[in-house]
Amino acid sequence: MYEPIRTKSVHSMAVAPEVPHRSREEELDIRLAGHLTALLTVTDELHALAPRAGAGDAAALASAADRIAEQVARLNGGHFPLRAEPTGGDPSRLPALQQRAHTLAGNALAVATSRDDTAAMALASERMEAHTTATRDLATA
Repeated sequence: MYEPIRTKSVHSMAVAPEVPHRSREEELDIRLAGHLTALLTVTDELHALAPRAGAGDAAALASAADRIAEQVARLNGGHFPLRAEPTGGDPSRLPALQQRAHTLAGNALAVATSRDDTAAMALASERMEAHTTATRDLATA
């Protein structure tokens, strides 16, 4: 019914250039650094909003941001991440930012667990707990 293919595939005849491949460890490092960098951006934004909104301890947020930046630098071979200038917008965004930070910390925790990175796991779980508490406090206020 079907005629067999008699010629070689064009894909098998083409000479494939050497494509650099990353190991699973390197891929997880990149992914974890990405989640932590996103968490750092949201943490900086929360830090900018905290004094005006009366939510959370600004010093604790600043300390958390510095520790997150240190973890990103460790994963990126000593290169600290660029930090965006917080917009310091409307304090009504605080609950959404807290939820976003909680989600990002959860993502970082999942990747850190997969990598078996205890330092990043401890930091991510601490940030998840802090954002859970802050979200609960905002809901009751």
